[in-house]
Amino acid sequence: MSSSQPFVPSSPISPSAGHLRKSKFTHKHLSQLALSSTTNPLRVIAHIDLDAFYAQCEGVRLGIAEDQPLAVQQWQGLIAINYPARNYGLTRHITINEARKLCPHLIMQHVATWKEGDAKWAYHEDAFAHIATHKVSLDPYRLESRRILACIKDVLPAPPVQRVEKASVDEVFLDLSAQIHTILLERYPELNGPAPYDDPTECLPRPPTTALDWNTDALVDLDSDQTEDDDPDWDDITMLIGSEIVRSVRATIRERLKYTCSAGIARNKMIAKLGSSHKKPNQQTIVRNRAIQQFMSGFKFTKIRNLGGKLGEDVVAKFETEHVERLLDVSLSQLKSKLGDDTGSWVYEIIRGEDTSEVNSRTQIKSMLSAKSFRPTINSYEQAIRWLRIFVADISARLVEEGVLEHRRRPKTVNLHHRQGGQMRSRQAPIPSGRAVDDVLLFDIAKSLLGQVIVDGRAWPCANLQLSVGGFEEGPTGNRGIGGFLVRGDEAKAVKHSLQESEGQASSNGGSRPDKRPKSSIQMFLSRQGTSHGENEEDHSCNHSDLDSFRGSSSPLNASKDKHQSENHQDQRVPLDLCSDETASPDVGNKSSPDPIAWINKGNVEMVNTYCCKDCGETLPLASKTEHQDWHFARTIAADEKLTSSKGGLTSTQAKPTVAIAPKKPGASKNTAAHTQKRMEKGQSRLAFS
Repeated sequence: MSSSQPFVPSSPISPSAGHLRKSKFTHKHLSQLALSSTTNPLRVIAHIDLDAFYAQCEGVRLGIAEDQPLAVQQWQGLIAINYPARNYGLTRHITINEARKLCPHLIMQHVATWKEGDAKWAYHEDAFAHIATHKVSLDPYRLESRRILACIKDVLPAPPVQRVEKASVDEVFLDLSAQIHTILLERYPELNGPAPYDDPTECLPRPPTTALDWNTDALVDLDSDQTEDDDPDWDDITMLIGSEIVRSVRATIRERLKYTCSAGIARNKMIAKLGSSHKKPNQQTIVRNRAIQQFMSGFKFTKIRNLGGKLGEDVVAKFETEHVERLLDVSLSQLKSKLGDDTGSWVYEIIRGEDTSEVNSRTQIKSMLSAKSFRPTINSYEQAIRWLRIFVADISARLVEEGVLEHRRRPKTVNLHHRQGGQMRSRQAPIPSGRAVDDVLLFDIAKSLLGQVIVDGRAWPCANLQLSVGGFEEGPTGNRGIGGFLVRGDEAKAVKHSLQESEGQASSNGGSRPDKRPKSSIQMFLSRQGTSHGENEEDHSCNHSDLDSFRGSSSPLNASKDKHQSENHQDQRVPLDLCSDETASPDVGNKSSPDPIAWINKGNVEMVNTYCCKDCGETLPLASKTEHQDWHFARTIAADEKLTSSKGGLTSTQAKPTVAIAPKKPGASKNTAAHTQKRMEKGQSRLAFS
């Protein structure tokens, strides 16, 4: 029987229930943002790319208007073209004659060159006509790149929050995650509290912001299943903050150095790099997490970093496509079967926008090369030497940038490559570790390597010559120069005055300066044979019962030593570790062992810090134990040599008679036999064997 009353929900849905929705990101994601975790979905990476960098460098240097078509010339071709010139259809690597036809008012500036015999690169008006005697120099662009990188680092917070990777002369990666985390907590105080129930997997509250102002940034369209009407989540908030930071960096570069640059902002390096070239020049592109598939599907995968070259050609040949959109339909198993497990898995993830590569604050270079192809060829040692001098100057300037002068890094090897005809020969030499890496050292090594090539024969004519350094290693850290151990000025005067006062007091009191510690050598050890031990035989004889009361007289070792003493009553020295009549325990006659701590507290600390030799019974400071044992060892060697010479040149093995050794007594020391052979104890005599 049905009820006539309509159904009423027990918990009516409130209009404000939407505000209680949770974010899909957790407190753990928020904490990982501060650590710049590479797998964090809130991560923000930016890629800054200078617009037509070489052309901009020449335009800024020459003061040319930005709307003036400009190209950088190298010999008979163009290697950089600014954007006003590109509007006329100019592209790189076209000839200068073709460029003049397309744009008659084009300004062409040749790159700086090293002139044969010169010690410094320079701009030469007729460089394009002297390819045989000039070498291209990119140092002006490296210097400007260094200034731009310093400007970027100056805008960002100091390390470790700052993470900047120089990808090339005109590209920089920024990991903004840690900086964004700090700003996020300042703008949204509700995120500062601990996670509910102390559970880091609890979801964050939704952002209170429902509309975001992206300023003039280029936003990539969202995926097909996403709409702009959806409320933003925390990944959108972090992207927005990242875009603000990058906009500030670009504005500072523009203001201080007059350069424009484009930028891409995304959750990893691969997408950020694609984004920086999406809208050029002088713009920045935001690729939100909700727009990755839409953004990636429009690319050819051969344009993706590390998917060009042979790997890209292999993928195109096997799947008959170069578009990401079509490759997305290929399953993981198919990719693995045709490309291999590792490569197939990597391609599957990369075309879906997954990249966990880290932004390295310091990308270490492995080698530096300076080379020249000769047209026409060179045919003399003098010509080769002039080019080696240019190569050395080129490499030295780049070593300075790498931190060689500050001893941060240094190369270990120098390599010379020489091509004569169709044969390339190489020679290598190490760089001495004790010398500074400078022009003089590198030039000397390069000349030596060239000499080796010439000695081998068939060195001329030479078509190509290359000089490189490699094997870079980190320099020592934490070291101080000798100046750090010296005192200067007033401090030095004060030390000298105090020393003079102490010497004056010592002379007035009749005292003398302590003797210097003698050098430790085998001759000094042997010279003590007739003095030290003869004088100390009576002074350092020990009372065996004294130490027994400290150690306990019931041990088998002590009992064995007592028996040995009774048999050799003429020698009162016992091989104990500690012995001194002056510091003997007062409880000598007591059979029970006293408290060791109390015994030490009664003034016997000195006895603990002494050492009594088991071979001669001499009591010495514990610090000289090793030196004293070395003396015994040296004395044994001297005795063996003397015995060998007395036997008419027989070896020590031939000279020593074979003696049957009696079984050891229970509790006897393991080294007793060895000590007996080393040195005759008092009251003993050596038996004569026939």
